[in-house]
Amino acid sequence: MKDQFMFDYQSIFEQYEALVRKVDQAVGRVHADFPAEVRCRPGCSDCCFAVFDLTLVEAFYLNAHFHWELPEGIREKVIGRAEIADRQFYQIKHRLQRLRQREQKTDQDLLLYLAEQRVRCPLLNDADHCDFYAFRPLTCRIYGIPAAIQGAPRICGRAGFQPGLRYPTVNLDQVNGALFDLSRRLLETAGVEDPDQKLRGMVVPVSEALLTDFDEEFFRLLAKRSLQDAVATD
Repeated sequence: MKDQFMFDYQSIFEQYEALVRKVDQAVGRVHADFPAEVRCRPGCSDCCFAVFDLTLVEAFYLNAHFHWELPEGIREKVIGRAEIADRQFYQIKHRLQRLRQREQKTDQDLLLYLAEQRVRCPLLNDADHCDFYAFRPLTCRIYGIPAAIQGAPRICGRAGFQPGLRYPTVNLDQVNGALFDLSRRLLETAGVEDPDQKLRGMVVPVSEALLTDFDEEFFRLLAKRSLQDAVATD
């Protein structure tokens, strides 16, 4: 993947890494101020079974460094685990679609359903350690401290934060907004038009991010898809 693109993705990566540092600093302050409540410890892998998606820019970044940084032998094992996880994610998303369309569940119902699902992250090795910890997504970095999305609180079930008390809380809507903006910049840099602002909002699970070939053909297909959507809308 490295050096095969005609656009300067590195500047996008630098902006993403700046966001990561900002989030890490905020999370670090909560860890320092509430050591008894934050119960993340070496060997705990609770967050590695949570179900969540990555924005386009984060999926692209994770995939690039996955190929650049990990030895081939480890990559092959991760890819095998990703194929298993990807099938599980497909089943979960199929069930979500059924809940939304046939049973007309609310967004809160869907978030609750997702919170109850457990899928082993393909980056989690047999020793329950992350094979890619230094490059883990933002969701992994935030997990374990109070957070909120669409006004709904989210917290690790093993944390010691007490209901009804006020704690510093990460606004995941703001974090996602920053990620979607970086995805927009990535698309613009790659020459992909996004008039309906749909592509910048695309999300994929970690497994799909690892299995996808983010090459020139990928972005050409995105551009074609965007054009088809625009024509259909007209």
